[in-house]
Amino acid sequence: MASSGIILFIFTVFCICAVKSGDFVKVECKAENVGQYGQQSLLECVVKTGETVNDPTIRMVAWKKLTSPEDEGDLVLGFHSGKLDRPKRGYRFAEPLWDEKNMNVSLLITNTAVADDGYYKCMVITDSGDDNMVTTLKVQARYSVPTVHSIPEKIVPNKGSTLICESRGGYPKGTLRWFDEEKHEWTKSSEMEVTQSDAGLFQLTSRLLLLRGSTFPKYTCAVFNASGDKEDEITFETKIHETLIDPDSDPTKPQPETSKIVAPLVVIGSLIVGLLCALLLYRRRSQHGHRQVSEALQHVEEGCNSHEDEPINQDQS
Repeated sequence: MASSGIILFIFTVFCICAVKSGDFVKVECKAENVGQYGQQSLLECVVKTGETVNDPTIRMVAWKKLTSPEDEGDLVLGFHSGKLDRPKRGYRFAEPLWDEKNMNVSLLITNTAVADDGYYKCMVITDSGDDNMVTTLKVQARYSVPTVHSIPEKIVPNKGSTLICESRGGYPKGTLRWFDEEKHEWTKSSEMEVTQSDAGLFQLTSRLLLLRGSTFPKYTCAVFNASGDKEDEITFETKIHETLIDPDSDPTKPQPETSKIVAPLVVIGSLIVGLLCALLLYRRRSQHGHRQVSEALQHVEEGCNSHEDEPINQDQS
């Protein structure tokens, strides 16, 4: 395998010796290419020649991966003197049966990785001239559907709690954003942590603090890619209103605050009922006493009347 230095030397020699009198060669590449992580990516480049060039032949092609547009770069695919250099693993010409007569010099990356993101230079020398052009590859990986859980697991009214949202496997670095059920955004009240795996993919973790007395029934966590497009979302129900109505999942059990109010009322009600019952009993006893006195007086009166009648009867006899 020829080294980058040899390739560069051959390219320089051909540049000097190439016939340029009235002839024209141009490398045209798509300025920006997008590749999906784990899939094939294509960097499109073709060689264009002037009208006076007949049956051009490519003498050398060099594809280099750059760290910047001005960088010399590392050779990933090369062809010179009718032979194809052994390419780096995962790089080849887009057309499997490519040869020096084929003006399509596009580069195919068979299994796109995060490390493939960046600048590339395509250098071409023909028997009628030479040219080169820099193009870019933007690698993208879709983020997973977010997951949300709370700490503590059961959100209690009037106590602070935290919602934690996670999404992973994406590239470039994205963001997690929070919304309530009315679509109002709460992202500024959250903190996001970003970690990167060995493969270069990002994991996003966002923590949203729920303040006492200002918790909504539902929150939505959405993941956005580096371009600002929403990829996915998930809605989390706090069940805070159910807790306020029924804290112990027992519809017959009163709430503590209600018990504090009901207990004194029950005592007062009992006292009132007792007093009413005592008054009613007193009235009944009083009425019964009056009846007994009346009956006794009536018996006395009847006795007196009977004694008054006896002498009269004796006189008559």
